[in-house]
Amino acid sequence: MTRETAVNAAAAFFDEGRFETDLARRVAIASTSQEPEQRPELARYLTGEVGPALAALGFTWSTFDNPEMDEVPFLVAERIEDPALPTVLTYGHGDTVRGHEGRWRDGRDPWTLSRDGDRLYGRGTADNKAQHTINQLALEAALKARDGKLGYNVKVLIETGEEVGSPGLRPFCRAEAERLKADLLVASDGPRVSPDRPTLYFGSRGVINFTLTVDLRQGAHHSGNWGGALANPGTILANALASLVDADGTIRVERLRPTSLTEAVRAALADIEIDGGPGAPAVDADWGEPGLTPAERVYGWNALEILAFVTGDPAKPVNAIPGRAEAVCQLRFVVGTAPEEVVPAVAEHLKRAGFPQVVVAQAKDTPMPATRLDPGHPAARFAAASLERTTGKRPALLPNLGGTIPNDAFSEILAMPTVWVPHSYAGCSQHAPNEHVLRPVCREALTLMAGLWYDLGEADSPLRAA
Repeated sequence: MTRETAVNAAAAFFDEGRFETDLARRVAIASTSQEPEQRPELARYLTGEVGPALAALGFTWSTFDNPEMDEVPFLVAERIEDPALPTVLTYGHGDTVRGHEGRWRDGRDPWTLSRDGDRLYGRGTADNKAQHTINQLALEAALKARDGKLGYNVKVLIETGEEVGSPGLRPFCRAEAERLKADLLVASDGPRVSPDRPTLYFGSRGVINFTLTVDLRQGAHHSGNWGGALANPGTILANALASLVDADGTIRVERLRPTSLTEAVRAALADIEIDGGPGAPAVDADWGEPGLTPAERVYGWNALEILAFVTGDPAKPVNAIPGRAEAVCQLRFVVGTAPEEVVPAVAEHLKRAGFPQVVVAQAKDTPMPATRLDPGHPAARFAAASLERTTGKRPALLPNLGGTIPNDAFSEILAMPTVWVPHSYAGCSQHAPNEHVLRPVCREALTLMAGLWYDLGEADSPLRAA
């Protein structure tokens, strides 16, 4: 049988309803890691759904306790054709954010897959159940087309805590490095740059949240009696924030400005247009670092965002000078920015700028580092050629995702090249009510992943060099 056989079989999985049936069954498991009372569903997703599906493809599998959080297990599966052959690791996460029941359009139940035109609604569809379901079905199609012999080994890692910061993932990868050892990661998460353009990315921006607090006194004091005599923490904090990032979104803290936007990265991003699809906001072309394209700002630069800012009670303001103000900020950063240096850099900048009253502290969220694989890496070029062969479209190549995923567990701890093929789009309402995937994207994703799994067994595969 041929490559075309694999691609056609994957398309048939969609056309004949297999994909939607499998996805509906998986969405129905309310595996939200954000609600402790739902955590038994995480194990059920692995043992009742993913494990048996992989066993049917010839995998052996086991679940493992999380070293950092109870009831947030891992599943590891492997299909070893020959220990001497190269190995591909694929990853996904079976957990979701909260369901937000009662807030979905038209009374939809977040745990019931529903179709409306080209949209498939349900919690976890875009993030991440449809994505790893697509990859597993495409692998099945490639296996059948190769008569059960891929020509390489496959390992699978599914975690269940990604939506709470992937607790335990890194120590688990360190402890199980031999079990997870592979020559290449092929995985899927996040959105395409536009719904109709296949996309590859090879790392992710890092992220760190931090707070700025001005706490001057207990309680509030009448603005008529004290206005002009008492320092206002809201005013101080507003000016401190303006010293960090200007009115056009340009970062003013020199140590937070990256130096890794190379000519090679700019060349890779030259033909990238950011398009979130129907319902997505329009790009503000003049926002952010001057002289950069929107794609360069998202995929090649750092972004300092003010996520929340409060002083007094905006819902019930009173004629009084508040005693306290607080802001929560976030830095999304590319390779070259060290997360452990962000808070000291902000504190030093504010002190020099004349804001000694502002206290800077790292938020409780665990920072994630930035990662990036050279788009010219043989695995990156090979994957791009495979996707173009299947779809006839030139894929978008991103040095890294604009968002953040735990890619460092694979690129740094397990020391392998990482290739990500996202199957969602930016307008998917990920993490919000009305989360969905687009049926045409899912169908195309099934075919291009079947082609990629098939091609990895060919003589010119980068696995052969490995």
